[in-house]
Amino acid sequence: MSDKEQVSHNTDGHEPVYDPENVGADAELGKIYTTGDNNQYLYIGRQKFLKSDLYEAFGGTLNPGLAPPSLHKFANPAPLGLSAFALTTFVLSMFNARAMGILVPNVVVGLAMFYGGLVQLIAGIWEIALENTFGGTALCSYGGFWLSFAAIHIPWFGILTAYEDHEEDLSNALGFFLLGWCIFTFLLTICTLKSTVMFFALFFLLAITFLLLSIGEFTGRVGVIRAGGVLGVIVAFIAWYNAYAGVATRQNSYILARPYALPTNERTIF
Repeated sequence: MSDKEQVSHNTDGHEPVYDPENVGADAELGKIYTTGDNNQYLYIGRQKFLKSDLYEAFGGTLNPGLAPPSLHKFANPAPLGLSAFALTTFVLSMFNARAMGILVPNVVVGLAMFYGGLVQLIAGIWEIALENTFGGTALCSYGGFWLSFAAIHIPWFGILTAYEDHEEDLSNALGFFLLGWCIFTFLLTICTLKSTVMFFALFFLLAITFLLLSIGEFTGRVGVIRAGGVLGVIVAFIAWYNAYAGVATRQNSYILARPYALPTNERTIF
């Protein structure tokens, strides 16, 4: 029986044993193997990792797939971007939920411009430098969302002024604006199906939030917008949770975020 059959098929009911010293270089570099009790160790090429360490990377680094720690000597930018997204989303969602009867959202503009917009955009560019395509795409895009949201409410841009005599057009335009972000978020959600529960929940519930807000703008139903606001608050706390997962370590905290993988019908983790 070949080495490949020995480590990949496990037909005798026993746990496969992988020894990187006895596997050819071509097979070694092209396969992923698991060993140990409950398959807690993972070999990626010639490197051995604890599976739990790879799982912890999901929420805290915005990496939706199994990946070893980055070799770049830079800090992890994902918690910064997630925190910027979470706080700005929380404040806007409280407005959408009509908390305390607030009707004017302009206080969000400052957050949207600098924290949710600029800071999140910088974090996204940093993710790209760390070769995390998903994280860079997500953070840069939502940074752009917040900057565009701020631009809509800044008089200098004249966007709201252009719709002064066409309120229905404004609602429909905002509906399409939010619908586009719903579609984009849904596409990102598909890329998190192999990640953890909280990572998947962040993007899935965010897509539903955009959908509810879009429907609310199209139909003019305040109740639907309020529902989107309530769900947005939940999304904000999930984003904070994922940010905390990337900041809290055994060196700085007694409370760590424990990741739970999404159910899979695959035999191996790949």
